[in-house]
Amino acid sequence: MQTQQFEALLSEQLAQDIQLQEIRAVHGGDINDAYKLTIKPLDSAPRDLSLEWFIKLNDHSKLEMFAAEYDGLKEIQGSQCIRCPGSHSYGQFAGSSFLLMEYIAFTQPKSDSQRQAGLQLAAMHRTVEKAGRFGWHRDNTIGTTPQSNAYHYDWISFWREERLRPQLELARCKGFSDRDYKAGLHLCDQLPELFDGYEPQPSLLHGDIWGGNIAYDTEGTPVIFDPACYYGDRESDLALTELFGGFGEDFYKAYEAAFSIDQGYRQRKKLYQLYHILNHYHLFGGGYGQQAGEVIRELLRHCR
Repeated sequence: MQTQQFEALLSEQLAQDIQLQEIRAVHGGDINDAYKLTIKPLDSAPRDLSLEWFIKLNDHSKLEMFAAEYDGLKEIQGSQCIRCPGSHSYGQFAGSSFLLMEYIAFTQPKSDSQRQAGLQLAAMHRTVEKAGRFGWHRDNTIGTTPQSNAYHYDWISFWREERLRPQLELARCKGFSDRDYKAGLHLCDQLPELFDGYEPQPSLLHGDIWGGNIAYDTEGTPVIFDPACYYGDRESDLALTELFGGFGEDFYKAYEAAFSIDQGYRQRKKLYQLYHILNHYHLFGGGYGQQAGEVIRELLRHCR
C-alpha cells in the first residue's frame, strides 16, 4: 500500500481525518506483511486517539484468517489474565486483507518476566468452556494450515478427529512414508491408553504459543499474540512451549506452583508436539517428516 492508501484505511477505521507521520515495516510473523503506523498529531484530533498502530496485511483471500485472529485476541483479552494486543478491526481494503491492532513496544524481559508469564498463562488456562465442550465457535489456522475446531464433548475424540487425522492426511499428500502414515492411524486408535486416569478440562488455549509468539513490553509485562485459540487440554499449550524453546525455568516453576501438572504429561507431551511437527512437515517439508515418524513410534511403545 502507498501512504495515501494507509491514510484512507485509518481514516475509515478510526472515523477521523488521518495523516501519517511515519510508516515503518516491522516483523509480523512469516506469512504477513506488517507495519507500524504513526499518526501525525493534529489539534483537531481527539485527545484519546492513539498515535501508534500495528497493521498486518495479506492477500485479499485471507480475510477469514484475520477474522479468526481478531476473535482469538478478543477471547484472550476477555479472560483478563494475560496481556495481548488490543484488536481494533479487520477487513479488506485496496486489494488486501488487514488486521488493525494496538501497537506495543517490546524490549528485553526483566528478571521477573518469565515468572509472570508462567503465572498468567496458568490463570488463563483456568478459563474453561462453560458447556464443557472442546473446540471453539469458529475454525482458524495454525500457520497457514486450516484448523478445525468443531465441538466435541470428549477430548480424545477431538484430538483424534480435529488434530491428528487431518495432519496425517496432509502429511501423506506431502510424501509421508506409508509405514509412518499407517503407524499414525494406529496411534489414533490407541490414544485412550495415554490418558489413563487423566480427564482434561476444556481450558482456553493460545494454541500456538512458542517463543516467537510471546514478548515483553517496556515494563517487562508478558504479551502473547498470533493466537490459534480453542478450548482444550492445557497440556497442549505447555508441550508447544517446550518444542521450540523460548521459555525458562522460572516460567515452568511458576506455572507448576499456580496450576499443578499431571504426572502423565511427560508421555502426552510428545503427542501434543506431534501435531505441530506434522504441521511443520506439511508447511516446510524436510526432516520434520522423519521426526514425526520417530515420535509416532515412541508413543506407540508407551501404548503397549
